[in-house]
Amino acid sequence: MLGADASAAGGLWDPWLSIRQHIVRELALRLGAHGYPESADALERQLDDAPSGVADFGYATHRAAKSVGTPPERLATELAADFPLGGGLARVTSEGAYVNFHADTPRLIESTLELVFARGPEYGRGPPRTEKVCVEHTSANPTGPFHVGRVRNGVIGDTMARILRAAGYPVTTEYYVDDMGRQSAMITWIWSMPVDQWPPEVREGARPPEGVSAATEKADHWYGRPYRSVSELLKKDPLAAQQVGELVRQVESGNSPARHREIGEAVLKGMLASLARIGIRFDEFVWESTLVQDGSVGRVIERLRKAPHATVEENGALALDARGYGLPKENATIVVTRGDGTSLYPTRDVAYHLQKFSRFARVIDVLGQDHQLHARTLVAMLTEVGEARRPEFLIYQDITVPEGGRMSTRKGKAVNLDDLLDEAVERAHAEVLKRREDLSEDQVTEIAQHVGAGAVRFHVLRIAPDKPVKFRWEEALSFEGRSGPFLQYSYARAASILRKASREAPPYPFEATALTTHEETELVRAIGRLPGTVAYVSRTSHVHTVATYAFGLAEAFNRFYQSVPVLRAEEPAKSSRLALVAATRQTLGNTLDLLGVERLERM
Repeated sequence: MLGADASAAGGLWDPWLSIRQHIVRELALRLGAHGYPESADALERQLDDAPSGVADFGYATHRAAKSVGTPPERLATELAADFPLGGGLARVTSEGAYVNFHADTPRLIESTLELVFARGPEYGRGPPRTEKVCVEHTSANPTGPFHVGRVRNGVIGDTMARILRAAGYPVTTEYYVDDMGRQSAMITWIWSMPVDQWPPEVREGARPPEGVSAATEKADHWYGRPYRSVSELLKKDPLAAQQVGELVRQVESGNSPARHREIGEAVLKGMLASLARIGIRFDEFVWESTLVQDGSVGRVIERLRKAPHATVEENGALALDARGYGLPKENATIVVTRGDGTSLYPTRDVAYHLQKFSRFARVIDVLGQDHQLHARTLVAMLTEVGEARRPEFLIYQDITVPEGGRMSTRKGKAVNLDDLLDEAVERAHAEVLKRREDLSEDQVTEIAQHVGAGAVRFHVLRIAPDKPVKFRWEEALSFEGRSGPFLQYSYARAASILRKASREAPPYPFEATALTTHEETELVRAIGRLPGTVAYVSRTSHVHTVATYAFGLAEAFNRFYQSVPVLRAEEPAKSSRLALVAATRQTLGNTLDLLGVERLERM
């Protein structure tokens, strides 16, 4: 069969879809007959991928059995008996409390490969949707270079946006630029003075290495040099702290110093250049100061002034009595404005979210675990202004340094992203040279750039957001383990096989009945799981699941490659196995795109 001309693929986007729909429909009917009505949506969520070698899908009967007063094993047996076949379902069995569903393997192979070849770069993508989504992520203050602790936000947010786009949603990524807070004011304050007039401890702490100047260093590194020293100075110099405080109020009243925006833009440009090295870019930037200038913040303040739990402090500050929102006792009073009427960050964030709600049906905020209190405060304030909509908070844990503990710019424990990427590329260069002495220096350098960036990005992404990441070079740059280089190497291996066979482009004729080994059929099953994985992550925001899927697909491909001959096989096995290699290359490549990891044809 010629996958490129397959009409069987039709309008389908998921080779497992018809099987799942059939199972869910028939399960609902049979459970209803047992006195346990269950919606199709609920059953869809309860239908699990079965372990390899057991079945394709499994349904656990425990909850239904308890409801109808039947032993789970008995209910499973009754559900499996005479279960109607169809939609590509070959047989249904039971084991203990589980109903196991087995696909018609030749039909699954045929439909999966035809669908991959028919859709090509679009394989894995879902049908178009109209619900507009905003993913706001990274949003680090423009005060200096990114450190590794902050980059997890960007990697998670960018990957989530890629997956949502693949799921069919129109997605806008936004970077919220905090140019009104104390941290930004600190940078403007110190750079508003000639360097020779800086306090000695700041000048010494920000001294650049020999030969480094504003002309030779990225702006985020240059302007960010005095940040830590200024932070320490303000703890012990009341006059300096007062001057920075006055500058904060000046900025928040809409009268920013001339250089404030200029410095912020220069620093942000340098920060974005660092993110671009790992494939992170943004659609829109929202500067916090614009929300004050266009009156959005003022309108929020007026709404909060009339809020059910609004209070006025003795100094004239507007606040909210938030004791009913379950906040910690010490945070049960939310300050909306200072006594002089200027706004605070949470108030401005309410204005920003109201603006997002007016433009998007779904709003996702990627936040570090240290921002959970702010998230709860935001929800309380939205309630107080009468707003029923809520953002979805995608919370992640920290990246830890090898010695343990959180990375912190203020405490000087930070590892800059640029430095980490430089080291990643240097290490990748050495690894590539060990394996490919036949490549030119330019080729090795180019491959090393992509391997280093992919290693960092995948190493951060592979861990569930609710678990901390401890960065380890030996894991990040492994060519055999659960790593970005392993995925890239697997893709390059598939590309190499097709080059040697002169089959780099379609058509890819195959016979489904020629692919019979366990390794072949398991690889097909892995290929077929991509669309469902994309749909699952778009619903749940379990973004690490795509990294887990990618590793499983690459492992399945390498087991196939090691177990059966491809180039030395006889027909029709040879053509069919080459088609399977081509489908793997396409699927793994599409998955690498979702992960933001570069495809490499040679490695």
